Amino acid sequence: MINYPTSLRNRRFDARVPIETYVSTYVMDQPQRAVTLDISESGLYLNALLRDPHPPRTPIGLEIELPGFGETIWVAGETCRDARDDYFYGFGVRFTDMALLHQRMLRAYCRGARRRATWVSS
Repeated sequence: MINYPTSLRNRRFDARVPIETYVSTYVMDQPQRAVTLDISESGLYLNALLRDPHPPRTPIGLEIELPGFGETIWVAGETCRDARDDYFYGFGVRFTDMALLHQRMLRAYCRGARRRATWVSS
């Protein structure tokens, strides 16, 4: 069993890895920029400017540029949780569909980030 650092542990099978990058989101044909805080093979968490919250399971399209890959991946998802504060609207997205090539790229990125985190904490 891999012993991930406390910051990477959670209840998911595929642990989240920290990433801070811009993401283009498309909700009900409305584009908006957001910043991702973490990502896994099954979803991510985003912060966007304040707006009305999305109902649960709202379909969302995402364009994500993974650091080190130089290519944008396209992902379909649905909102699954949200939180608001004085400045940002944060929401989780569960991935529902993506191209096989993009799945492989995302898996390679996440595994590499977990390996680096494990190596640094050793």
